[in-house]
Amino acid sequence: MKRLFDIISSGTGLILLSPVFLILAIWIKLDSKGTVFYRQARVGKNGRDFNIYKFRSMRRGADKKGLITVGSRDPRVTQSGYYIRKYKLDEFPQLINVFIGDMSVVGPRPEVRKYVNLYTEEQLKVLSVKPGITDIASIKYRNENELLEKTDDPDKMYIEVIMPDKLKYNLEYIKKRSFLFDIKIVLLTFKEIITG
Repeated sequence: MKRLFDIISSGTGLILLSPVFLILAIWIKLDSKGTVFYRQARVGKNGRDFNIYKFRSMRRGADKKGLITVGSRDPRVTQSGYYIRKYKLDEFPQLINVFIGDMSVVGPRPEVRKYVNLYTEEQLKVLSVKPGITDIASIKYRNENELLEKTDDPDKMYIEVIMPDKLKYNLEYIKKRSFLFDIKIVLLTFKEIITG
């Protein structure tokens, strides 16, 4: 049921959003040098690496200066990228990941290997399910960049405070996941995007 929902929703989304994809692609190319899409290795189900797709919202080579985006005006973020990130438009290409089976619409957000290597044995249970485009932790931490902006050591803050809390929400999701619960999370995500 979940996989069928993923295929239908991602396929429909890719078709309906294709005009938006085209507009965003032109905007990104006109705004700064680099590719339209940004690919990054993330850890998926059973610890398997895959490339996640996003619309590029940062300058070329920005990830070499840190994996965490700090604040709403991180200098590495392009002008178009600020709005693309603000309204979560950078996440749209992950519908490709869902369609090909790397991800699900709902599930724990996939993390980079650097942080997965720090997981406890209990936290590694989040890798027992497919990662998703959205989850409860993403909704709770929609202002994560602003939280990190207020600390002197964003990486430490992420590792010691934010990441463990997000993983707690993810583990709770795994315990009570169901098709209806996934629909609820999707609706809550849309609400957060609309209300800002």
